[in-house]
Amino acid sequence: MGYVKEGVPSTSGSSLNAQCSKGDGMARWTTGRSSAGEIASWVSLKVPGCPAERNRPCLKVPGCPAERNRPCFQDGWPRKEVILILTKLYDYNLGSITESSLWRSTDYGTTYEKLNDKVGLKTILSYLYVCPTNKRKIMLLTDPEIESSLLISSDEGATYQKYRLNFYIQSLLFHPKQEDWILAYSQDQKLYSSAEFGRRWQLIQEGVVPNRFYWSVMGSNKEPDLVHLETRTVDGHSQYLTCRMQNCTETNRNKPFPGYIDPDSLIVQDDYVFVQLTSGGRPHYYVSYRRNAFAQMKLPKYALPKDMHVISTDENQVFAAVQEWNQNDTYNLYISDTRGVYFTLALENVQSSRGPEGNVMIDLYEVAGIKGMFLANKKIDNQVKTFITYNKGRDWRLLQAPDTDLRGDPVHCLLPYCSLHLHLKVSENPYTSGIIASRDTAPSIIVASGNIGSELSDSDISMFVSSDAGNTWRQIFEEEHSVLYLDQGGVLVAMKHTSLPIRHLWLSFDEGRSWSKYSFTSIPLFVDGVLGEPGEETLIMTVFGHFSHRSEWQLVKVDYKSIFDRRCAEEDYRPWQLHSQGEACIMGAKRIYKKRKSERKCMQGKYAGAMESEPCVCTEADFDCDYGYERHSNGQCLPAFWFNPSSLSKDCSIGQSYLNSTGYRKVVSNNCTDGVREQYTAKPQKCPGKAPRGLRIVTADGKLTAEQGHNVTLMVQLEEGDVQRTLIQVDFGDGIAVSYVNLSSMEDGIKHVYQNVGIFRVTVQVDNSLGSDSAVLYLHVTCPLEHVHLSLPFVTTKNKEVNATAVLWPSQVGTLTYVWWYGNNTEPLITLEGSISFKFTSEGMNTITVQVSAGNAILQDTKTIAVYEEFRSLRLSFSPNLDDYNPDIPEWRRDISRVIKKSLVEATGIPSQHILVAVLPGLPTTAELFVLPYQDPTGENKRSLEDLEQISEVLIHKLNQNSVHFELKPGVQVLVHAAHLTAAPLVDLTPTHSGSAMLMLLSVVFVGLAVFVIYKFKRKIPGINVYAQMQNEKEQEMISPVSHTESRPNIPQTELRRPGQLRDEKVESQLVEESFQEVRQIHGATIADPFLSRVPPVCWPQELKL
Repeated sequence: MGYVKEGVPSTSGSSLNAQCSKGDGMARWTTGRSSAGEIASWVSLKVPGCPAERNRPCLKVPGCPAERNRPCFQDGWPRKEVILILTKLYDYNLGSITESSLWRSTDYGTTYEKLNDKVGLKTILSYLYVCPTNKRKIMLLTDPEIESSLLISSDEGATYQKYRLNFYIQSLLFHPKQEDWILAYSQDQKLYSSAEFGRRWQLIQEGVVPNRFYWSVMGSNKEPDLVHLETRTVDGHSQYLTCRMQNCTETNRNKPFPGYIDPDSLIVQDDYVFVQLTSGGRPHYYVSYRRNAFAQMKLPKYALPKDMHVISTDENQVFAAVQEWNQNDTYNLYISDTRGVYFTLALENVQSSRGPEGNVMIDLYEVAGIKGMFLANKKIDNQVKTFITYNKGRDWRLLQAPDTDLRGDPVHCLLPYCSLHLHLKVSENPYTSGIIASRDTAPSIIVASGNIGSELSDSDISMFVSSDAGNTWRQIFEEEHSVLYLDQGGVLVAMKHTSLPIRHLWLSFDEGRSWSKYSFTSIPLFVDGVLGEPGEETLIMTVFGHFSHRSEWQLVKVDYKSIFDRRCAEEDYRPWQLHSQGEACIMGAKRIYKKRKSERKCMQGKYAGAMESEPCVCTEADFDCDYGYERHSNGQCLPAFWFNPSSLSKDCSIGQSYLNSTGYRKVVSNNCTDGVREQYTAKPQKCPGKAPRGLRIVTADGKLTAEQGHNVTLMVQLEEGDVQRTLIQVDFGDGIAVSYVNLSSMEDGIKHVYQNVGIFRVTVQVDNSLGSDSAVLYLHVTCPLEHVHLSLPFVTTKNKEVNATAVLWPSQVGTLTYVWWYGNNTEPLITLEGSISFKFTSEGMNTITVQVSAGNAILQDTKTIAVYEEFRSLRLSFSPNLDDYNPDIPEWRRDISRVIKKSLVEATGIPSQHILVAVLPGLPTTAELFVLPYQDPTGENKRSLEDLEQISEVLIHKLNQNSVHFELKPGVQVLVHAAHLTAAPLVDLTPTHSGSAMLMLLSVVFVGLAVFVIYKFKRKIPGINVYAQMQNEKEQEMISPVSHTESRPNIPQTELRRPGQLRDEKVESQLVEESFQEVRQIHGATIADPFLSRVPPVCWPQELKL
């Protein structure tokens, strides 16, 4: 076996000098010749002022942009000599694209024509698309920052027609069969469709999730124009919809999956549709096979997945990577049955990493051209090793290292302690080869970078090649190279990965056994990528790069056709049998390929890869363990500890039959026949009669809550029992019950609407001729909590109990938790009741906060209460004309309170710090006046009891003289009066109250009057009521939403109320904003905004007034 070490001249290679001549709008070049024929030529394409920025990937085909000064190529035209190139100039100073150029070649890249005049000299292009079903049709998109237009060509890009759009395209999706059908996704998350290759567009749906829209799959969908899409509702939920591209109205949309799905989870691939739904903190995965009803994907019971990625859906089988609960940087590989429902483990702890955009990348590589062959990097004891399988993960083994190194020296590497390890990442740049490469047209050849040792390493990387599908490997380079497949793998081209400019490349005509060195340019070139165009069956490649970091782009066309003087004939090939370490039966068949003989130098053409296949006799190796079974050390598949094999018969009835698993299932797409197939295949068996067992009732979303007035779906699940001859009775706990004659009629769940809030006991009873079973679900039915209002008195005395009440709207919302914060407490008080009592032992301003937890919602309100050892309070009334202008809303009451306070200060000359005024809700209009002691910031000059009495005398005097008034609006004068004393809180005296309640009310009133008279005669200064500290009293302060009857008499000073009277009257728990601000200036407290007195009802029609 021969090899050529890099840097040593090759006898078969030669250098080439080339010259470039440029004309107006055209670029032509002349080439030199060598003994090997015409090898290479190069041309310079100038993008004005365009410094070539290295290592910037071009976005993936089919949407091909030229990002940040990188060219975009498109190839694969009906006439193979056509090549299109799109380049753009990115101005780093402006931070935007300022120019673009479109180039076209019709002679395999020998000459290029600039087409800017045909698309518009000032037009800036951003994307280039080729119709996948008719490559004569080209579409160009303009830069959306300048204009929203597209240009269409039907003649391989020779001429274009421009069409303006009323939306900005973010991405396009072509139909897999219909050449004129296109889906366009806009920047504002709308999806459009066109049946005329972009000439006219129609809106399909708004709120579509990016990259979650799909065309129908032929064979699985009857309608070729059906579109699958994931949409987002106004409240942020995602749902799966289908509709016709030209008729996607509300009535014509279908919802294949009931309920919502997790965001960004819809996948439509081949015969399968996947969605994800998280409930109870765990993700659950659902699959629809051939567009049938969704079924939950069954992983081993305790896999408990955190994340899942669908890797492949080839050959009617799902290959998935699952990250389980105890994994962080690894995934387990699972493989499914045909329907994609039941999954079995294929390989544990496969290494994963994060891509540049945060996407998960699994270290798994599917070898092209050989079905069922994968390479994977598995993590074992913190070491990453490369494994290979030939039967879709049924068996894995390490890679045998080469026998010799690049210099021919023997390699001492003994399995399993030492082996070959490969990097399995594929390049995201379509113009550079990945770290590993294989081709359908060259099924036995694999080229990859890696190392020899005990584990995979990022250092000491070499290049390796296998020409027998991974059985043996050879080292070909000591540094990383990009490798390109030409002539269906008959020619391999290698170019060194380096940041330095290069002039040479390496060629192999014998599947990498020997390499020859060639010069492809006379001037060293910084290489940014290599493109084989238009396909792997040709011998032409294009190298693009630049001579310096500020030079224009250079394109070098390399043509190897002159090396061969003929096409290969039948006698130039030899048979090669695919095998795995000598075992010829792979996936149940012997496969024989045709390979070109290494000594023949001819162009392969269509003979390459021709294959013959012969089925093998089935052996145990053709069968994997079935769902619920695990392979033991003796090779047998036995039930896992969590699996009950008889549970597979739970969905059948007496008289029917089911497939009773033997513990094995044949690997999907395995073609073996006879042998042990009958022994290992599941057998039809009569359904046994079983009593109901393992009955459960759950909600469809797994939650224990439901919303009043909305549908809740209940699912009845039964582990065992005759589902066809079973009577099911469901009692919803609200007086409604239903019965069913079999479980199959309940597959979609039982829908029910609860009209009331509460905790309901839902019971289900299942009976058949052999027994019965029952289950219970306690369902919390709630109504959304809209508002929380904390009700507190404005002012209280020190060491007196204060009642705080959380007033809710609506008043009945279900089970609630209250969290109270008050005073300087660092720990909250948690209760199930909406009111608490507490005391304040020192004067000052105190903040009270209540948080109410209702389901997933938490609402709160905060109030401030003033605590004094002494204060005065007086009820105020007003002239009746004020009621005509009272809308009874908090904002109006706050403004009027400020006006009343101002008029009191002006009429009496009392400093504003002594006065607080709060207008109360309801009609007639009333207010509460508080006379407060004042203490300056130094803590001195505090007003005495006598000062408060004098202030009170002044206020009473002015009020009795009708000296307090204000102008509500021009011509509307309002008088302020002192109202009568109320000895007990007023109540609603309607006929609905019982006689006993009326007697109790009168008793309270008489007792209150008696206490008042006794108290008044005991005071030293008659007529002045003092709020003083009384250690042994347990009176409670309350706030009443009930209005007071208006009266306007002159009230003597003896009518000022004492604390006991104030406590028995309810007032609105909100101070005037200005007054609170003044108190805040004194005490440094913050007062919350008021609560709306009227809130539109949500669950109940009655009106709430505070």
